[in-house]
Amino acid sequence: MEANDSASDSINANTSNSAHLLVIRLSAMGDVAMTVPVLSSLLQRYPNLRITLLTRKFFEPMFSSMPQITVFEADVTGKHKGLIGLWRLYKALKKEQPAAIADLHNVLRSKILMLFFSFSSIPIRQIDKGRKEKKALTAIKNKVFRPLKTTHERYADVFRGLGYPIELNTSTFQHKRQLNHKILEVAGDRNTSWVGIAPFAAYEAKMYPLNLMEKVVEELNRKNSYKIFLFGGGTEEMKLLKAMEVKYNNVIAIPDKLKFEEELNLISHLDLMLSMDSGNGHLAAIFGIPTITLWGVTHPHAGFYPFGQAPENALLADRKDFPAIPTSVYGNKFPQGYEKAMAGIPPDTIVRRIAELTR
Repeated sequence: MEANDSASDSINANTSNSAHLLVIRLSAMGDVAMTVPVLSSLLQRYPNLRITLLTRKFFEPMFSSMPQITVFEADVTGKHKGLIGLWRLYKALKKEQPAAIADLHNVLRSKILMLFFSFSSIPIRQIDKGRKEKKALTAIKNKVFRPLKTTHERYADVFRGLGYPIELNTSTFQHKRQLNHKILEVAGDRNTSWVGIAPFAAYEAKMYPLNLMEKVVEELNRKNSYKIFLFGGGTEEMKLLKAMEVKYNNVIAIPDKLKFEEELNLISHLDLMLSMDSGNGHLAAIFGIPTITLWGVTHPHAGFYPFGQAPENALLADRKDFPAIPTSVYGNKFPQGYEKAMAGIPPDTIVRRIAELTR
C-alpha cells in the first residue's frame, strides 16, 4: 500500500480546521526532525488542528513548541512488538478517534497498522518515497543523476492529499529556546561564536575522516574566535569527543552533560552547525541555524538536505573522482574505495566556510 488516492477519502480543509489527525513517523532522528517544519507549516495554516504523533518518546522535545501536538509513544521493542503488538497499538490509536491518518513512514510496520485501519472509514494517506527514482539515482550503471523531490515536500504531499494544502517556508523556523542554569553552566560565557560539530553518522562512508575533522577543530580552536560544542552518542564516540575536549581549550564535549531536550535548547542558540548527512544537521536546521553538511557517498539530490539551507552550505565529495555518487540513499552501499570519498574535502575549505557564515 504505497498511497491511498481515493477521492472519497479526501477531507475538505475548509470544514475540518479543527480535526484530529494521526501522524506516523518512527525511525531515525533525522527523519523525525524533518517533520518539524512540515507540521509547523501545517499548524500555521490550520492552527485549530489537533495532532497525535506516533513516534519514539525520546523525540518528544522536538515538538514542545507546538501545543497542538501530542506524542503517542511507539514501543516497538516492547508492548508494540510483532503482529500482536501492532494490533494492540492499533486498538490504542483507534481510541484516539483520529479523523484522518498521515503515514509519513510507509514501511512494513506502518503498512500493517494502515491495513488494520483500512477496515474503518478513516481517510488514509501514505508517503510516496519515490523508491523507483531513488533506485535510478543511486544506480552504479545507467545512473539518472537529477535532484529528486525533497523529503519535506513528500511529507507535505501527504497532508495535501488529505485536503490540507500547505506551502513550506522558512517562517516556520522554531524560535530559540531557554537556556537553563545547567546548560549555561556547561556552555559558559558567550564571548565568541558558538559552533556545533557533529562528526558522526550511522555509516562510516557518511563520516568525514576523524583525523581530518580534528584538523578542523584544531584550526578553529587556534583562532580563539569560537567556542566549539561536540555532539555525538555512543560510548566509543564519547571517548573520542572527550579526548578532543581535553586537548583543546575552546572545545566542550556535550554527550553525558545534557539531556536531549537541553541539547536542543543549546543547538537553538548556535551560530553554526557542522554536521554529516545525519540527524544533528536537521535539528539545527529546524531553528534556522546556518548548517554546513559534509557529503560522501550520499548526495543532497536524494532529497534529505536540511530544511531552508543554502545550497552552498553542502560540501560534497568530488564526483569526477567518484562518479557513482550517490551510491545509496543511506550511505550503507558503495563500491570499493568509495568509503574514502569524503576525504577529498580539504579541512581548510570547511574552516573557510565556517568563517564566512560566522563573520
